[in-house]
Amino acid sequence: MKTPKRLEHAITKLYNAFHSGELHPDCCIQCAVGNICDNTDTWKLLTESHGSLKLSYLGTLNQNFGRKVFGYTPIELLNIEATFLKGCGYALPLTKTSYKPINPKDKNLQFNGLCLVVALLCKLDNMPNVMDFSKLFEMENNIPKHELQF
Repeated sequence: MKTPKRLEHAITKLYNAFHSGELHPDCCIQCAVGNICDNTDTWKLLTESHGSLKLSYLGTLNQNFGRKVFGYTPIELLNIEATFLKGCGYALPLTKTSYKPINPKDKNLQFNGLCLVVALLCKLDNMPNVMDFSKLFEMENNIPKHELQF
């Protein structure tokens, strides 16, 4: 099965951001969607607030016209961002009083958020979750059902 370009690009951008220290959930340029959108913050015009799933007027307009930003519809981008923030331990939508992790740059915290995002990105493209290794541990009569391949 061939990987769709938008999925490949998104995962590559998130991978690079994670390993270069350029991933930050609180920053609309360095968050999951900010990185997917080449470190721009124009995507935030699509929503009423960071972490919200509610489209702004401009977001609704773009969604209704079928426009895409870096291959994703406005509602897909909002779902990606909300998934990342929730996975990092944030209470949504983000407000001054909503719960935020003490250290948003913690790699374990970011990894948890990215695992959920990658699962969502794969689901959006009808692809198996590239992070799911559970098949490697399936057994039948005490024999592995699948072989580890490199």
